Amino acid sequence: MKKLLMGNEAIAYGALEAGVQVVTGYPGTPSSEIFTTLAGMAGERGFHAEWSVNEKVALEVAAGAAYAGARAMVTMKQVGLNVAADPLMTLAYIGVKGGLVLVVADDPGPHSSQNEQDTRKFAQFAKLPVLDPSTPQEAKDMTRAAFDISESLGLPVIIRPTTRTCHVCQDVEVDEKQMERPKPGGFQKDPGWVIFPSLAIKRHRWLNQQQDEMQKIFENSPFNKIHPGSRRSGIVTTGVAYNYVLEVIEQMQLDIPVLKIGTSYPLPVHSTLQFLDGIDRVLVIEEQEPVLEDQLIKMIWQHRRPLVLRGKYNRLVPREGELDVDKVKRAVAAFFEIDLPCKEEKKLPPLPVRPPVLCAGCPHRASFYAFKQAARGTDAVFTGDIGCYTLGNMAPLNAVDTCLCMGASITLGTGLQLVEPERRVVAFLGDSTFFHTGIPGLINAVHNGARLTVVVLDNRTTAMTGHQSHPGLTRNATGQRVEPLEIARLAEACGAGLVQVVDPLAYDEAVQAAREALEFQGVSVLVMRRECIALVKGQNPSRRIDREKCLDCGVCLEELGCPALFKGEEGPVIGTACTGCDLCKQICPAEAIVEGGEVQ
Repeated sequence: MKKLLMGNEAIAYGALEAGVQVVTGYPGTPSSEIFTTLAGMAGERGFHAEWSVNEKVALEVAAGAAYAGARAMVTMKQVGLNVAADPLMTLAYIGVKGGLVLVVADDPGPHSSQNEQDTRKFAQFAKLPVLDPSTPQEAKDMTRAAFDISESLGLPVIIRPTTRTCHVCQDVEVDEKQMERPKPGGFQKDPGWVIFPSLAIKRHRWLNQQQDEMQKIFENSPFNKIHPGSRRSGIVTTGVAYNYVLEVIEQMQLDIPVLKIGTSYPLPVHSTLQFLDGIDRVLVIEEQEPVLEDQLIKMIWQHRRPLVLRGKYNRLVPREGELDVDKVKRAVAAFFEIDLPCKEEKKLPPLPVRPPVLCAGCPHRASFYAFKQAARGTDAVFTGDIGCYTLGNMAPLNAVDTCLCMGASITLGTGLQLVEPERRVVAFLGDSTFFHTGIPGLINAVHNGARLTVVVLDNRTTAMTGHQSHPGLTRNATGQRVEPLEIARLAEACGAGLVQVVDPLAYDEAVQAAREALEFQGVSVLVMRRECIALVKGQNPSRRIDREKCLDCGVCLEELGCPALFKGEEGPVIGTACTGCDLCKQICPAEAIVEGGEVQ
């Protein structure tokens, strides 16, 4: 039957059809819906699904299941693969027994990431096969096939969708029936599971030999296709760029051969050479890094083919950002020396300037503001982390001075404090990030005698990626009730000398707690706890300005940056976005912000 599915949902259905038995992951755009779709089916279908505390843990749990013969899948975004790199590199040597599939979603653009790294490069680095889907249907089919490939090779297989493939929708042919899988045979003790150096050298030879086996499998893969054409110039492409190429050659009415590679590493050499037999010039079109292009250059040189190859190295195809039809059309036109008609320039009105801001009523705004007040008059440094609270760096809060990667707020702050021991450092990170990679940094800071304040912005969810669970909550990914871990007690167990829990919207108490934390001679931890406004919106009426009391001093407008507040003709105005959090009411020197609005 056909079902309208987003690419990420299609991947989930592919895993279901393949009989997946264990699914793990860590949320991150554009990958999150893969896991949430599977988590929603896990109870009914009888497989295990868990949000893990980070990608390394997720991969190791999935690998353990695969060691015991189960089919396992792990999901993450591209930067998450860096966190999982340590087990991945050795897992390639050890291998797996049951099928193990990593779905790593890349974010060219990037829309919601710290960088644009190309997972296909990581696959090459780890010497693991990678599949590059171009549509939701293909993403589903590749996922199902990846488990078979993994078990055939005894290796993990990577599927690398990019943002458009993840989030576009298509009618996908699915089989609602889950593949019946035999009960896993269980873990069998064997020295081959223990990676001593003497084993590593043997397995490295085996892994290199497996490169040939991968190529043999990919030579006959249905995911590699040739579109015939009459010209002696052609295009090689992969992933979502394949769709752009098809659209462009249709628009330009070009009769050219196209080779679509769905198995982007390792390149199927013989079938690619057969395609190149009929052409003299080739254009390579792919998003991000020149992964296919590099392999083609090497192959052409090894096989002494007198071909002209063009792509990213001569800047016909952009190496940064997403591709689209217009970009591909310009590349194709340049390659075939076709003049494109000049488009009449339409002057569009300038887009309104809308800098990203924390939501109206977001408790993080109150946390940042409390620390700004507590540290007023000092040169304190505020180190930030990955999450929606990174927006604390925007004016007027200006409360995030650094942001590198998950968990780095504490460790970067520790490093800064080593160089400037008298300067106060405040490290902000979210509750999910604390569990992800914050705890080792906290332990390290305590053990090495650092002096800094760690602020855990505990909004009771993983907000930025869609409100996923984490170990501090009472429900897990499948909705089962679980015992929550208390962040404050964990911080005490890590050795923090001062630990407090405070409501950031209790303004005076929050500022006082921030002052005490800043004055502490050691590692202090302040857990600023209040639910994400998206979870509780609509519980309080909005506020209004009492014009007779308002001094038009600008404090509420100029210090908080709340999107519910804006300047009107007669002074500040509270708009309909107000959630009644009362932070502005508490800092108003004239007590001019009062109740009286409506529940939104």
